[in-house]
Amino acid sequence: MFAAGFMMNAWITATIVAVVAGVVGYFVVLRGAAFPAHAIPKGAFAGAAGASLLGINTLIGLAVFSLLGALGIGSMGRRGRRDVVTALALVMMLALGAAFLSRTTEYEPQIYSLLFGEVLGVSTNHILPVLLLGIVCIAAVAVIYRPLLLSSIVPEVAEARGVRSHRIEICFLIIVALATAMTVPVVGALLIFSLMIGPPAAARSLTSRPGLAMIASVVIALVTVWVAIAAAYLYNWPVGFFVGALGALSYGIGRGWAAWRRTRTGPVTTPRVTPATSESA
Repeated sequence: MFAAGFMMNAWITATIVAVVAGVVGYFVVLRGAAFPAHAIPKGAFAGAAGASLLGINTLIGLAVFSLLGALGIGSMGRRGRRDVVTALALVMMLALGAAFLSRTTEYEPQIYSLLFGEVLGVSTNHILPVLLLGIVCIAAVAVIYRPLLLSSIVPEVAEARGVRSHRIEICFLIIVALATAMTVPVVGALLIFSLMIGPPAAARSLTSRPGLAMIASVVIALVTVWVAIAAAYLYNWPVGFFVGALGALSYGIGRGWAAWRRTRTGPVTTPRVTPATSESA
């Protein structure tokens, strides 16, 4: 009974995480925002360490540091190189995390789970907060979907149509921050990156149609976490190992499929995206 209970919690939570990672990760790949998507979870880990030190819910620390990191990268990146700003934000938050960890001696199991995930240890109390944050993330993407897609594909056209690219960038980074806050306790700060990059990148290799690619991204992410949970339970290996390995494998298969398709059909030229086609996408 206990085994069935914790496995059910794992399946439900991982499913929510995979859906959010598939949707948000598609735009991470489309916008070339892999570095911020890598930095924000690592920085959020410092917030979780601080929350653990203060004895409060780690989700609060994750959310606060994720949002601060996203706002910092979005605002300062506008006036300078985003890669430099992202790197500095990451270093600063990791430094704070190291300071927080140095002040406590009771962090090993909890910190390990935040780094590498503990999906098989998710309790029933965690499901509702994860679900609510997941709904917020999906709803936010739906609200800004058209301007986000347009600014991701043809930013010049988006600007000409009155889309404020900087505002869209900050809104998107906030969505990434919220997704980070809900996913780090499940798959870990070191592995949410692979879940947000591997399946979406594989999906983009399979199709260039945004809607279809997003659906494929979610499906691949779901298969990744489901297989990872089953394999971790059967072989007693860390879930994170299987998440990372399957994420890389899915991308490799996607690239292989794209290469095979090119040999069959010849070089595929990317169609010119006009405002009309972007709007219909």
